Amino acid sequence: MNGGKRADLFALGVEAALVAAAFAVGAVLHTRGVRLWADAAPIFGQWRPHAGWGTPAAVVVAALVVWRGPSWARRLPWVRLLAAAYAATVAWILALAFVDGWRDGLATRLTPEAEYLNEVPRVTDIPATLAGFADKIVATDAGVWSTHTAGHPPGALLVFVWLDRIGLGGGGAAALACVLAGATVTVSVPVALRWLGDEAAARAVVPYLVLLPGAVWVGVSADGIFAAVVAAGLALLAAPRWWLGLAGGAVLGFALYLSYGFVLAGLLALAVIALRRRRRLAVLAAGTTGATAVALTFTAAGFWWPEGYELVVERYYQGWAADRPYGYWVWANLAALVLAAGPVLLPALQRTVRAVRRDRAASVVLPLAAAVAVLLADLSGLSKAEVERIWLPFTVWLVVAAARLPAPHHRAWLIAQAGTALAVNHLLWTWW
Repeated sequence: MNGGKRADLFALGVEAALVAAAFAVGAVLHTRGVRLWADAAPIFGQWRPHAGWGTPAAVVVAALVVWRGPSWARRLPWVRLLAAAYAATVAWILALAFVDGWRDGLATRLTPEAEYLNEVPRVTDIPATLAGFADKIVATDAGVWSTHTAGHPPGALLVFVWLDRIGLGGGGAAALACVLAGATVTVSVPVALRWLGDEAAARAVVPYLVLLPGAVWVGVSADGIFAAVVAAGLALLAAPRWWLGLAGGAVLGFALYLSYGFVLAGLLALAVIALRRRRRLAVLAAGTTGATAVALTFTAAGFWWPEGYELVVERYYQGWAADRPYGYWVWANLAALVLAAGPVLLPALQRTVRAVRRDRAASVVLPLAAAVAVLLADLSGLSKAEVERIWLPFTVWLVVAAARLPAPHHRAWLIAQAGTALAVNHLLWTWW
């Protein structure tokens, strides 16, 4: 057995031990009455083995991608590959969602009281909503926003308001919008890699993005849309035409108004700009201009981002976060990340770390930037639990490291990826 394979197996063992420990310790803490607020910690959900009519569909999609995915990724013309990858991703997300059925898997996922759709009817005047948004963040204020709306800047709520205004209101339509948008990461991420001169990695990573275990939470949660927005913004920053950086900056600027945590996406943005071969300063200036324009628009409308952040931290500790023990979640979060990114995570990352001295390709730099962002988010204590969905915008870039795995092993790793998603979706009843 060569050294690389031994290192892969060791990393896989570390992952298995981490996940097993997180579930075991979580179960013990739960029985002792510690308020983890996650019955199946480290995953937000509960143990409920089940199957549904999406089960055979998910198995068929997984089998097809495992069988033909790596060869198609190498040989198909670029545009046809992206089209096929997008279609396969949508099929994979929907099949996993339909394991729980249309109603429970899709139509009602976004309708609970804590979700954004609950607040859409309250938004009759968008400028007035933005001007008074911060006043309804903290739970002591009259007319307080529900959990998810209060926990994010107003852009997150506006996405669902706009969907409602164009006729895509209600749980089913909003859920499908999340799926269709979330699946675009399978296009945006490879496009960014290719534009950054790493086409071999762009092709190799496509099947891994299709069979991402995190698809369990893309279908459906707003974080699927968030991941799509961040990925699209980064792809535009990587585009050959420097002026597209203006659009990329605007998209990433809007991402800041979807989640406060996307300040950390700035690490990925800087990495993309550094990886460009030409006109880095022009792209940096264009991207900064685009992001600033978005920030000025929200500020002029009455929402001051720093104030919102201060208030949301206060609101965070008025809820479950005050009970959830940091000493458990600071490492158990990483187990949840492994389940969302799949077993390729640590083996691929350790190969990426070893490659960084001799190779500064996008498939090396971007996963490492994403890893730093995730670690900072984890250590902050503002991501205690539910990171399997919250970190999706970073998870899709971590998976890029899978391009470093040996080509003869791709099918085996894809089987492990698909198996992880199927196991999570059939053994657990996830809330997102």
